[in-house]
Amino acid sequence: MFALIDCNNFYASCERVFRPDLIGKPIVVLSNNDGCVIARSNEAKAAGVPMGAPAYQYETLFKEKDIWVFSANFALYGDMSHRVMNILGEYSPEIEIYSIDESFLKLRGFERYNLSDYGKEMRQRVLKWTGIPISVGVAPTKALSKVANRIAKKYTEQTGGVYIIDTEEKRIKALKWLKIEDVWGIGRQHAKRLQGTGVKTAYDFIRLGDRFVQNHMSIVGLRLKHDLQGIPTLDLEHPEPKKNIATTRSFEKNYTEEEQLRERISTFATSCAEKLRRQRSCCNSLMVFIHTNGHRKELPQYSRNILVKLPYPTNSGIELAKFATQALKHIFKPGYAYKKAGVIVQDFTPEETIQRSLFENSNEKHPALMQAMDKMNALFGQQKIRLAVQDPKRVWKMKQEKLSPCYTTKLSDIITVHV
Repeated sequence: MFALIDCNNFYASCERVFRPDLIGKPIVVLSNNDGCVIARSNEAKAAGVPMGAPAYQYETLFKEKDIWVFSANFALYGDMSHRVMNILGEYSPEIEIYSIDESFLKLRGFERYNLSDYGKEMRQRVLKWTGIPISVGVAPTKALSKVANRIAKKYTEQTGGVYIIDTEEKRIKALKWLKIEDVWGIGRQHAKRLQGTGVKTAYDFIRLGDRFVQNHMSIVGLRLKHDLQGIPTLDLEHPEPKKNIATTRSFEKNYTEEEQLRERISTFATSCAEKLRRQRSCCNSLMVFIHTNGHRKELPQYSRNILVKLPYPTNSGIELAKFATQALKHIFKPGYAYKKAGVIVQDFTPEETIQRSLFENSNEKHPALMQAMDKMNALFGQQKIRLAVQDPKRVWKMKQEKLSPCYTTKLSDIITVHV
């Protein structure tokens, strides 16, 4: 059996853990630079706030409906997710962390367990130890556990937040209830195509022929169909090293000078280098891009990127900053107001398998230097040690006017208890 555990309205729930006065009140969480709505509590959904809504267009509704608005506090959300996943890891040695708020457990050897009670125990412990409410769906396959979880979350009062698909009758009933566009793994385009052929529910989907599904949705769609039929086809997946890493940002204001962009591009390159070192990889190429604000139609528009093949694989922040700033020189044009830029590193080689060249190689002193910088930044705070090309007083400057405290990750923001 597989269990899918999903944190209910995770970002909003994280805010409520430390603000219990917000329980029952509508909450929305905004994306970087307070741009769009990326999370909503059930109350905010009922108030008519759609996912992805531009915040500035809904300011009036926020005020009329007394909706609490928060800037995304990813440091807090990431730490709370880590705590939840550590607890869930105690319930099965086989766990796949699917996203920041979801994980699959493989319940192998649990035949003698009452899985409903087991799921309720998980739910109670996570709520008691972290304050985060979860829903638990259990079924013979991964895809069906997703369906079970959806039922557990939709009908919390009837199910107690835990639903088990353990009979053929329950499986058929659940698939007839689930709309095709809500099936895990079926995207918007596939859903439209299937609806055009008369497929309205997940049950309609599993009645299609294997050849039809494979021809129109490839082997991935066929595996999904078998999983929904109760034939275990999809197993737990283990995270693989990333194949590319990006650091991109929209600026808090328009930049017009090359020097301003050079500082940002250097910082983005060093950030990519840190991420490379964490997974013990080196990159063989990088891309730099810059573009103006497409929403400002009254301003001249310009967008450009450049791909650079590196002379040798590296994860040195010094070297990547050098290559990135050199690339910037080729695409920068004066006379434009730049709003966003980024660095993407790709074409990775594991550190331990680097083939050294006779003529060009990464500086042999850099690995030790980067290791020392990483240790010091981990000890004293991110970006305390920087390259000279970076602004020593500058940190990521995003528009976060409604940012809650980092209750669990910053000592200065820890809750004070008055007794």
